[in-house]
Amino acid sequence: MGDLKGFYWYSAAIIHVITYPIEIPVTTTAFSSLPLSADMLANLESLGYNEMTPIQAKSLPLVLQGQDIIAQAKTGSGKTAAFGIALLEKLNVRFFGVQALVLCPTRELADQVAKEIRRLARLTHNVKVLTLCGGVSIGPQIGSLERGAHIVVGTPGRIVDHIAKGTLKLDSVNQLVLDEADRMLEMGFSEDIDKVLEACNTDRQTLLFSATYPDDIKKISTRCQRDPQMVSVESIHSETNIEQHFYELRADDEIYPAVLTVLAHFQPETSIAFCNTKIACDELLDYLRDQGVNALALHGDLEQKERDQVLVRFSNRSCSVLIATDVAARGIDIKGLDAVINVDLARDSEVHVHRIGRTGRAGESGLALNLVVQKEVHKINRLEDYMKQSIALEPLPQADKKSLPVPTMVTLHIDGGKKDKLRPGDIIGALTKDAGLPFEKIGKIDMFDFSAYVAVDHSIARAALKQLSDGKLKGRKFRARKL
Repeated sequence: MGDLKGFYWYSAAIIHVITYPIEIPVTTTAFSSLPLSADMLANLESLGYNEMTPIQAKSLPLVLQGQDIIAQAKTGSGKTAAFGIALLEKLNVRFFGVQALVLCPTRELADQVAKEIRRLARLTHNVKVLTLCGGVSIGPQIGSLERGAHIVVGTPGRIVDHIAKGTLKLDSVNQLVLDEADRMLEMGFSEDIDKVLEACNTDRQTLLFSATYPDDIKKISTRCQRDPQMVSVESIHSETNIEQHFYELRADDEIYPAVLTVLAHFQPETSIAFCNTKIACDELLDYLRDQGVNALALHGDLEQKERDQVLVRFSNRSCSVLIATDVAARGIDIKGLDAVINVDLARDSEVHVHRIGRTGRAGESGLALNLVVQKEVHKINRLEDYMKQSIALEPLPQADKKSLPVPTMVTLHIDGGKKDKLRPGDIIGALTKDAGLPFEKIGKIDMFDFSAYVAVDHSIARAALKQLSDGKLKGRKFRARKL
């Protein structure tokens, strides 16, 4: 029930020097040691943000001083708060122009970033944070821009669309953040990023966050930053919390049955299975479904509504296995992920470490299960060099493939959302007060503009669906169905 509670708050040439990675001396990790406003400190305390994470402790002092930075930090390191706090501290709320812009590779990450910034701004009066992403109609976004915004969070393609239409002016941007810049470049957004840079105020602070540090990051930094300091932290996810196995397979046709074997053996409630191509994702999805596994695939061919539903079902534990490519999974932060299955080994060792770092977080234990076909042993050699440890290949464990993980929850879809003035409390009230269903059997609730999703335990799914279909929410009837 922990997740449920959260729903109630809810170009000019530039002389450029890149310094060597630096170690910022950190004498204290308390937020109170920073020159932050009283409102910000009070809000951080109310959110339980008492001590800074390593990336926050190293980057925030520099950013608050106005320094450009290149920060190498992985998902889950607290990097959003690292730049979000700084953006809000430098905001002039009386001026309703776009003063800060955050670029993200995916809509999912943009939504997460905007949500976190809004949380950080709870005690800062009248801050407007606007999300501009593709996959939805541009018309309502234009209307929102006409009413003014302080901070814009968006994907490069949609930001460029608004620039071209003249609906988004960036000449008052004082701070620009490129979040997960490495993935934006991988996804082919380099040209769009250049167009955004050209439209931005040149006298600005530029913050570049990236999980990896390839040559392309150095090049884009050269184009958009002034004397940046580089800060880097190790992943906060201790590898001692991750039980990692490498299973040796002889041929490609053994891969999909091996996925079934490890699922049956370890019984993870939730797992992400990584494939290197969209075709492999779909093939594995068909195979697992044929074997009775509740699985979903996430890749670039899905419509935005389909992507939303896939992520909702996986994050609320009504789906056991999410099959994804690296690009599609970027920006997804699933709490309590039990296992990562590398169906295809990552082409890059740094990406492998990033993949497995999604499990075993916050002191919890996790599993990283890697399938190694003989022709890919060379990747193991590279990985050993990168991780500075030897890797032993193992035979697959024995398992009863008839005993497969089954999700405990079911997702119900309601054909009404925030635009219909629906709130999570309305759904909870209908299920507990009106239908008399136990509160502890209700899981995560996700609210969108015109739809809502509620996870319920299998044992009450039929009764919950009947109540939502036949009863009323806020005096109105809405259609409901099981996903």
